[in-house]
Amino acid sequence: MSFISSLFYTLLYQPIMNILIAIYQVVPGNDFGIAIIILTIIIRLLLYPVSAKGVKSQRALNEIQPEIKRVQEKYKDDKEKQVKEVLDIYKRAEISPFSSFAPLLIQLPVLISLYRVLWGVQTTEALGALYSFIPAPEKISSIFLGIIDLADTGFIIETNGESVFLIGNMIIIIGAVAAQFFQMKMISAKKKKDGKSGKKEAAQEMAERIQKQMIYFFPFFTFFILLKLPLAIGLYWLVSTLFSIIQQHFILKNYEQQSFPRD
Repeated sequence: MSFISSLFYTLLYQPIMNILIAIYQVVPGNDFGIAIIILTIIIRLLLYPVSAKGVKSQRALNEIQPEIKRVQEKYKDDKEKQVKEVLDIYKRAEISPFSSFAPLLIQLPVLISLYRVLWGVQTTEALGALYSFIPAPEKISSIFLGIIDLADTGFIIETNGESVFLIGNMIIIIGAVAAQFFQMKMISAKKKKDGKSGKKEAAQEMAERIQKQMIYFFPFFTFFILLKLPLAIGLYWLVSTLFSIIQQHFILKNYEQQSFPRD
């Protein structure tokens, strides 16, 4: 095992695995789904300062895009002046051009670890990652609320040669996709009408069109990804996104009461 892999295992994968197993063994009925929900909330709370900063930065970046496009058009023949003016816009908004990416990079290793834990939690190898003070359960049941098997993939299974449609699975997968769509709509900048002219610059119009396409593309892409993954990951995705929606509601509500100087 390389140094980086060993570090990843020791600092992220192993602690998350142990916390999940510890929660699983104390929740009523050893409900695996409830254990995942609790673990997801714990992780989201720990990452709250980082994710909150990312939400604010992304919203701010979206809102200043029209200004940046106008500056780029105005000084298209003077690149030096263009760069200076764009940097001034970022400075007035008190954000960095890369501020929305930093929180994502910090959260990414944690999310990868969590996916690996949920993917392989029922294997013998996974139980080998437990600390000495965490008792290994005899068996980990993947049943959620007594009816949903979180080890399933998709919401249609074959049994006795017949296709069976699982409503519980569909609720989790469709719910995760719908929640992601709503979250992306929330983070998108509100379009402000120009009182002097109904026309938009071509660059600004193109940027808005791409943004709208992304709002639909990512949930669509998520749907097909979740169909291929264990439902446990879909449940995590749903709970995590719902947490983000609540978080963004309060962050953006506070953000919209603030403003920065504009020309």
